[in-house]
This record gives sequence, structure tokens and C-alpha cells, in this order.
Amino acid sequence: MTPKTQRDLVAEYFEGFRTSDHPRILATLTDDVEWVIHGHRTTCGKAEFDGEIENPAFTGSPELDVQRTHEDGPVVVTTGEGHGTSVDHGRFQFAFNDLFTFRDGLIARVDSYVVPLP
Repeated sequence: MTPKTQRDLVAEYFEGFRTSDHPRILATLTDDVEWVIHGHRTTCGKAEFDGEIENPAFTGSPELDVQRTHEDGPVVVTTGEGHGTSVDHGRFQFAFNDLFTFRDGLIARVDSYVVPLP
């Protein structure tokens, strides 16, 4: 079996979010992963990351459309749009940019930028 590329792991990560598959997402991450959701919060380690996968402020799994992917060395950058459902405000649309930094074949850091769309 061919080892997974960085792009393959990023695709697995997004597919895991689309289906709220925690083990699938966590399998792409280092144990000490850092997730910086700019303007919101930072998680450190798989346990905190796991707690943010299905944030209680939202319901259901997000719809994510990755529109562009760029890879440069240990970094993969994605851009796209998505839909989610907020417990307090209902359905919403957003644009996102995620920067994945790899170490030893796994995602060690995720920088997420999320912008609400009208």
C-alpha cells in the first residue's frame, strides 16, 4: 500500500469533518497538535482538538467545499466555502482558509480562518 501524501491526509481530515468521524480526523494528527482558530480559540493536543470537532454551539456536520489546495514543503493550504448550523442562529454560510503544517507525516498544526458570508 502506498503511503498517504500530505494532500491525502488533508482530504481525510476534511472527509472526517463532513461526517463528524472523530477517529478519522484524529488519525491525521500528531499527539501534540495545535489548532488555532483565529479570532476564536486555540486548542493544544488531540483531546482538546477532539472537543472542538463538534462544538456544542453548532449542530450536525458542516458541508465543506474545498476549492483550492496548494502544497509547499511541510505546508498545505486550502481555501473553500461551507455551510453549518448554529444552535442559536440557524444555518449560515462561510468562507474558510486552513493552513496545515506537517511533522513526521502527520498534521502538527492547523491555522483556521473562517469568514461569515451573507
